[in-house]
Amino acid sequence: MATKELHSAPRLAPLYAKALLPSAEGKSLPDTEYVRSAVEIDPRHVAEYNHVCGFPLGDELPATYPHMLAFPLQMALMTQPDFPFPLLGMVHVANRITQHRPVRLGEPVTVRVRAENLRPHEKGRQFDVLSELSTSDGVVWSEVSTYLRRGGGSGSSQSRQLTAPAPNAIWRVPGDIGRRYAEVSGDRNPIHLHPLTARLFGFPSAIAHGMWTKARALAAFEGRLPDAYTVDVRFKLPVLLPAKVAFTSWQTDEGWAFELWNARKPKPHLEGTITAAATRRPR
Repeated sequence: MATKELHSAPRLAPLYAKALLPSAEGKSLPDTEYVRSAVEIDPRHVAEYNHVCGFPLGDELPATYPHMLAFPLQMALMTQPDFPFPLLGMVHVANRITQHRPVRLGEPVTVRVRAENLRPHEKGRQFDVLSELSTSDGVVWSEVSTYLRRGGGSGSSQSRQLTAPAPNAIWRVPGDIGRRYAEVSGDRNPIHLHPLTARLFGFPSAIAHGMWTKARALAAFEGRLPDAYTVDVRFKLPVLLPAKVAFTSWQTDEGWAFELWNARKPKPHLEGTITAAATRRPR
């Protein structure tokens, strides 16, 4: 695999401009890994992220925060001419994060991003974007984001009648959460920013970022999680803004399970699990 070393975070505005350009679809993923070394974490940015997502302030990063460091490299990877799919129109269907130990403010990290495992899906094709954070201890955090490119699938999935579980909490999601999360994440996909731009892509209103819903759900477990764990989610139906959502969690033999539902209709937005992972102690 070829390695492309980046000496600064890619500028996201030009990458979104590239994402708007038409591109031909390919049959294979690029064999390139993007790497950025000696990345310093900005405490003010972490504080802004924590505020938007519901985490308390502290000297340890929330497990979802390193996605902020990997996202610009992911964008750079997926807007290159050799990437087989256009960025706009892809659907983020799942995300799995493993934290081997908490990452502290002030720790320099190396970020790596690559794509692999292109495979058929009943609604098209899907693939994984793998991201890693490492320190002198080795890999301390990893993420697998699964994306779906619709079209050409078997279409064999079957719908089923769903019943929403009794909620532990009801959350009101404000209409501007997409813009607020975009400010801290850099993810300015137009489907998240305003009803007018969302309608251009077939949504009746702006929708919440999937990674915001995951972070908000994870924040509800504050103080109940080990230092090392995996949080794995499947994104279901989008959260149309503004929204009223129902959060449910319960303990399992392996750890925790949780779901986020539309509070007014039996429609699921997200389902996930949290399980313990192998701990890597700092040196």
